[in-house]
Amino acid sequence: MTYPAPREERKPCAVPPIMTNSNAPTCVRDFCLRVLQRGDLSTKLSAPLDDQGRALPDPRTDTAVHIDRPARNLGLRMRGGRDRLPRPGQLKDPEHRRLCLSRFAHHELMAIELFAWALLRWPSLPQPLRRGLLSALVDEQRHCRLYLARLDAHGGHFETDDHSDYFWRQVPAIAAAPAGPRAFLAAVGLTLEQANLDFTLTYRDGFAEAGDIESAHVCQTIHDEEIVHVALAARWMNRLSEHEISDPSEAPETDLDRYLAAVPFPLGPARAKGRRFEAAPRRRAGLSEALIDHVRQARSTTERGIESAEPPRRKRD
Repeated sequence: MTYPAPREERKPCAVPPIMTNSNAPTCVRDFCLRVLQRGDLSTKLSAPLDDQGRALPDPRTDTAVHIDRPARNLGLRMRGGRDRLPRPGQLKDPEHRRLCLSRFAHHELMAIELFAWALLRWPSLPQPLRRGLLSALVDEQRHCRLYLARLDAHGGHFETDDHSDYFWRQVPAIAAAPAGPRAFLAAVGLTLEQANLDFTLTYRDGFAEAGDIESAHVCQTIHDEEIVHVALAARWMNRLSEHEISDPSEAPETDLDRYLAAVPFPLGPARAKGRRFEAAPRRRAGLSEALIDHVRQARSTTERGIESAEPPRRKRD
């Protein structure tokens, strides 16, 4: 199913403008520090460009920067817990549409911060991977702006100080994982973003059925770009596994093995999907049928009716 491009918004938009100025960052490291250490939305959504509008250099360094939580100004502060999202069938209610758009925009904001976090945490990653992570960060900035523009069109407000910290609660486990950057790729690219392949299409259809074709189009656009992000994670999981494991006989053989060996608990295949499972975009991202089927069949500890505890690595959820 396809949807027409959204019509141009006539009203003034509250989304921060894209800004470049004499106070622009000087390198990728400086840019990432600003994203995490400055609390305003405008800085977090500013492009990684120098004061002449050029791409930032990314000189090699072996000095990692560890940041536990991002700075957030009043209005953007996070809290624990997650409220349940309205179901797609409830989106005929404008308040439910506003709630979904705000939540989705914040997911994108956390993704921006997490990609900046990874670039600082592992400064010696191969340059092609660093460029891929920075490109994904820029995509997430655009996604956040798209959702914010739709939220503004609905008369909603984003800076409400009630944002979930769900993505950031995964950071301690990622940081402590022996797999290092592979744990990040497994957690963010192959779990959170893989799940979004389902959610974007589910809510695309929900918005469309509610008559909000513009928001449906935004969901489709973001879905298409998430496929690229999942493909990036899968490709580099393979390359880093081959590079980091000196004994080839100890290297995981398949993308499913590599994922299960790297993904930090409590994330895992049961959290890498939505209720409506979409196999086609996973195939387009290059995931194997074994990994796709494993995720499709995965059940959380709650669904299986057992207490939450870390299961054996090969069968983890």
